[in-house]
Amino acid sequence: MITEERPMLSVVVPIFNEEDVLPLFAERLRPILDSSGHSYEVIAVDDGSHDSTPILLNRLARSWPQVRVLRLRANAGHQAALSAGLTRATGSYVVSIDADLQDPPELIPDMLTAARQEAADVVYAVRVDRSTDTRFKRSTAGGFYRVMARISDNSGPIGAADFRLMSRATVDAVNSLPERHRVLRLIVPALGFPSTTVTYRRAERAAGHTKYPLSAMLRLTLDSITGFSVIPLRLATWSGLLSGAVAALLLLYAVGSFAVGRTVSGWASTFAVVAGVGAVQLLCLGLLGEYVGRMYSQMQGRPAYFVAYDSAHPDGPMDWDHDPAMRASPVGSPNT
Repeated sequence: MITEERPMLSVVVPIFNEEDVLPLFAERLRPILDSSGHSYEVIAVDDGSHDSTPILLNRLARSWPQVRVLRLRANAGHQAALSAGLTRATGSYVVSIDADLQDPPELIPDMLTAARQEAADVVYAVRVDRSTDTRFKRSTAGGFYRVMARISDNSGPIGAADFRLMSRATVDAVNSLPERHRVLRLIVPALGFPSTTVTYRRAERAAGHTKYPLSAMLRLTLDSITGFSVIPLRLATWSGLLSGAVAALLLLYAVGSFAVGRTVSGWASTFAVVAGVGAVQLLCLGLLGEYVGRMYSQMQGRPAYFVAYDSAHPDGPMDWDHDPAMRASPVGSPNT
């Protein structure tokens, strides 16, 4: 049973069909939290499991008073389960961790120490050794991080995924965002809050099999690209400009060929019209994409900034929804 007093630490664990590894995860996590000397809660988010995971979670909650089980009606995906847990976490600090034990729970005290010593709102756990992953997984993960680093203004440390510690202010900021298809490993760095890192070696899955197949990775990549960049929309603009330049050169070639009599009747005019119209169409499509991109950024509703302290209300909570300047200047607007 969770007490009404805010705990120092909340641990959010998204779980989907983890009957094999769940007992092992609990055996390693509980001693660490019990010996930390801090009050805590564990929010286990059952993401629509259809094995014996719900039964195991109920048993765990009966024997471990700090465990709170949150069950989703249907499988909503890893990021959605994480978001559900974050909205219900009440701790001053919140750690998100998977149950497969590839991310070591023993690192949690180090993350909390780093946050306090360096006054950081976010502590990223960065994988420095992924030798336990397959070569395909390492190459695709590396490609994902490189692509996101290029198209996103702030994609976070390379090698950091969803094993992180966040301050209460960071969690409140994330929960205030209206986005539905969240990719938290990109949203959290995009806030720009003070951060630091701790490193670890990624272990093999303790039991069971991965719940992140290729289809899930592709879906995450698509959500990441479309959620944090308008570059795909600008491809048409770049293509239109390039096609326009090529069409101009081809038009000069067509006129030159016509002048020296190296063309058949009607070829030069047809060629020029087709090339010119194609370039104009792509350019217009690109301009349309630019406007759609601005509407897209506006609809995301990301605030331009978060207030950490206000001398007029030194003890009051900071809520950006109550700040008209924040509501008037979402990210991507001309005022930012």
